[in-house]
Amino acid sequence: MITRHVQKFRLTPTRILIIKVIIHAVSLLFVTVLVHNTLNGGFGADPIKGIEHFTGKAALNTLILTLLLSPLAKKYKQGGLIRLRRLLGVYSFFWVALHLSAYLALDLNFDWYLLGSEIIKRPYLAIGAISWIILLLLALTSTQSMQRRLGQHWQQLHNWVYLTLILSPIHYYWSVKSGLIEPTIYLFICLSLLYCRKQKIMNLLARKNKYQTS
Repeated sequence: MITRHVQKFRLTPTRILIIKVIIHAVSLLFVTVLVHNTLNGGFGADPIKGIEHFTGKAALNTLILTLLLSPLAKKYKQGGLIRLRRLLGVYSFFWVALHLSAYLALDLNFDWYLLGSEIIKRPYLAIGAISWIILLLLALTSTQSMQRRLGQHWQQLHNWVYLTLILSPIHYYWSVKSGLIEPTIYLFICLSLLYCRKQKIMNLLARKNKYQTS
């Protein structure tokens, strides 16, 4: 019954614009919370870890929302939802950029050599760096002009978001020393989103193997 009602509801350009305004407003609200907690001791006894945790979770949550749009659009026949992916994807990179900046500035005091050393020594930082690079490339190529310039290679590049979807919760899981329930839940959610795309992913892997053997 609910599905039928949702399918009858149509996302007009005006409604899409309203949703985009809401996304901007909610994102600004979380930025405000981040600034307020940073300036007023809201992150507790270890504010550096609190800031890193906050920005990392914001990036992961936004990434999950971005990858959730396609299954929802397919299930409820709301193709207009796809028009929100770019905005959410850019916000996902915004948060992951803040996450890396916080770690580099507050933990490493802008020591780039130490950052490279830490990435090599710590596997959870290595997979976090891979996710960061992928999201950077996706953000830089998210515009329609870049989509036209890259042609079929654009979709091939943006399929790498599936790797980010699995690496990001693993990065979270390995980075915590206690309280594994929450990162486990995130890992389960991300695996579920990948499962929704199992046929597409299997086709991509099969195509890759075909090219390698040809």
